[in-house]
Amino acid sequence: MELYPAVDVQGGRVVRLRQGEAWRATAYADDPVAVARQFARDGARWVHFVDLDRAFGKGDNRELARRFLSAAGVPVQVGGGLRTEEAIAEMLGWGATRVVIGTKAATDPALVERLLAQHGPERLAVGIDAKDGHVAVRGWTQVFDLTPLELAQRVLAQGARTVIYTDVARDGMLAGPDVAGARAIAALGLDTIASGGVASLADLQTIRAAGLAGAIVGRALYEGRFTLVEALECAAA
Repeated sequence: MELYPAVDVQGGRVVRLRQGEAWRATAYADDPVAVARQFARDGARWVHFVDLDRAFGKGDNRELARRFLSAAGVPVQVGGGLRTEEAIAEMLGWGATRVVIGTKAATDPALVERLLAQHGPERLAVGIDAKDGHVAVRGWTQVFDLTPLELAQRVLAQGARTVIYTDVARDGMLAGPDVAGARAIAALGLDTIASGGVASLADLQTIRAAGLAGAIVGRALYEGRFTLVEALECAAA
């Protein structure tokens, strides 16, 4: 199981997201690159970077993203409001190892096909955000008439290999991840990364035991509920 410590950015600073509301990660440096480098020193093999301003349509942190990708020191998975071919190609061109296709995976299947054909499935992940049994779109403010499993089946047929699954009601709430929902997607044959709600090392053990490909961890790390070293040891056990 791969562990992805999260670096969520708003207004150039590291924040954490709690059901759509950002709050400052005061225990860490303001500089997102410094946070990534500390994660790398602690043994992280990946970092998950999200531009929340872009995700919520309130500007972007493009230049910061460019600097982050060149200086993080580890492979970076990038998400947050990347809804066009140009935006995704830009991040890959700047050095992102993998880019997450979010809302557009649900609303524009043709775009997913073009992206997979152009960049290959190893460079892309499909983000599936679930809310009340349906796919959540537009910064989680709306739901789409599609279930997460239906979307997963569709993108699998299109050639996708990796899915990041988030139950948005749990994101940043330390309520535990929706392992059952993630496992149902993984059972289709997709590498599934669980995101949202991880609060303890026991949650990571549950994700690993379920055979999932990875876990994204944010708030629990920033609040010191466990260290990254402990989390990495748990993921590798």
